[in-house]
Amino acid sequence: MTLPTLLVLDADPPPRLGRLTGRARVLHTDDEGLAALLPEADVLLVWDFRSRAVRDAWPGEGPRPAWVHTASAGVDHLMCPELAASDTVVTNARGVFDQPVAEYVAALVLAAAKDLPRTVEFQRNRVWRHRETRRVAGTRACVVGSGPIGRAVAATLKALGVTPALVGRVPRTGVHGPADLDRLIARADWVIAAAPLTDRTRGMFDAHRFGVMQPSAVFVNVGRGELVDEPALAEALRRRWIAGAALDVFTTEPLPADSPLWDLPGLLVSPHMSGDTAGWRDELGAQFVDLYERWAAGRGLVNVVDKKRGYVPGH
Repeated sequence: MTLPTLLVLDADPPPRLGRLTGRARVLHTDDEGLAALLPEADVLLVWDFRSRAVRDAWPGEGPRPAWVHTASAGVDHLMCPELAASDTVVTNARGVFDQPVAEYVAALVLAAAKDLPRTVEFQRNRVWRHRETRRVAGTRACVVGSGPIGRAVAATLKALGVTPALVGRVPRTGVHGPADLDRLIARADWVIAAAPLTDRTRGMFDAHRFGVMQPSAVFVNVGRGELVDEPALAEALRRRWIAGAALDVFTTEPLPADSPLWDLPGLLVSPHMSGDTAGWRDELGAQFVDLYERWAAGRGLVNVVDKKRGYVPGH
């Protein structure tokens, strides 16, 4: 019996795939070796979800895997026209990051409302400075992205007494459409970007959108860096069009040491960590093994990405 070949585009630490011993021929590669090994693979696991090597290697010659799984919610790092047009099934890590990201957003909202960054700064400098802070309950949030992460963010903020409005690709019960976005962000205290990166969403937070927001608004991006026109955000913060921002994702990652974003007034920078809680890699590995068992048994896969849209449909 010939075992299926599983090719893993590795990152450190590698995934735990012990349950697949004797059930798959497992090959490991880095970016440089991907193109040469891709024709041998029945399945490709993109464990290094920050790599863009799949986009470069996929258009080459030879057969291609029947199934590609990425250990991430977003798929923009691997999609290319050739993959989108192929019969290959693409799945993602939908479900692993929803609540961790929601908790991180709630922490950012509370930190901004309660002025915690300045409290830490004052303590470091031994400064006793009393201030008044904002009440979170009774404020409004506009959450852009109505998938599982966006819905978890909205539910978690609602538990804090925030009134959330969800915006998705198409309007439906409980979800506003893009035509309502400007109206909703104009009245929001917290604007949360949690949308997938597509041709429609790229650069959607631009000078116009930051100009629409209230001067007291705080902008948070936990989606993709390319959702934001970063120079426009920098200008909005310098001109105090908005009160502050928190970015967990950036157009270029890691964020270069000479980036002006590090020193912007009112901007909190974090290194793409909003969904990464203790044990998250083990969850990702276990999720893939579960999917592999379904695939090997001939059962339908879940978390199947619509390759034209760039995300899992149904939300």
